[in-house]
Amino acid sequence: MSSGQLQARPARASQSTLSELMMPNMANNLGNVFGGVILSLIDRAAAVAAARHARGPCVTVAIERVEFREPIHLGELVIAKANVNYVGRTSLDVGVRVEAENLSTGKRRHTNSCHLTFVAIDSEGRPKPVAPVVPKTHREKQWYEHARSRREREGRMRSGAET
Repeated sequence: MSSGQLQARPARASQSTLSELMMPNMANNLGNVFGGVILSLIDRAAAVAAARHARGPCVTVAIERVEFREPIHLGELVIAKANVNYVGRTSLDVGVRVEAENLSTGKRRHTNSCHLTFVAIDSEGRPKPVAPVVPKTHREKQWYEHARSRREREGRMRSGAET
């Protein structure tokens, strides 16, 4: 089945939010959460969004550069919000925003954001076509255009057109 035969899906249909309380085994001796714990949460939230959109399993191909803007502390609730921003033939670009919430005050901080690329796979582990994503809101349209532009730049870099 080609992606032209697959019915497009709205971006919001694949949204995923995962929350996790940061416990002692997730932090270093300073009380800051290990980056790997946050990367795992990001990957899992993004995988759910990708699988929802693709209606099947997807594998992580790339995680864009991740910068930790602020430390996340022991006892905070970490929320990872994922959205499918763009879809190629078999791949999906997923954006994730991470926030840390102080449960005593309810105050949230944006700690980092990143983009991941997934590939949808069939039952034999081979790439399979994915339905197009349809951005509806102004924000979704911005995310779509940024992802499309990023894909074009990466394609030119891989082909040697940019240095």
